[in-house]
Amino acid sequence: MQHQVRDARDRHRFELEADGHVAFSTYERSGGTVTILHTEVPKELGGRGIGTALAHGMLELIRAEGLKVKPLCPFVKAYIGKHPEYADLVA
Repeated sequence: MQHQVRDARDRHRFELEADGHVAFSTYERSGGTVTILHTEVPKELGGRGIGTALAHGMLELIRAEGLKVKPLCPFVKAYIGKHPEYADLVA
């Protein structure tokens, strides 16, 4: 199952579309830091690893831009805690 995470800057969120639904994480940008505020996965996509794919994809996009992340969202904070390869991104 391959999903593409996109940065919808006009809506201030990272998005992942699957089966006609969109999972997303809202954020604020300030300088070189992206603060992740909230993650939402529609119930129709629950239990399929969509939230995990979203977190992975957004962190890869943040890394590619050379930015830092401030994970206020509990889901993303927990994801980073379980994946130490992203610890270097935390501001």
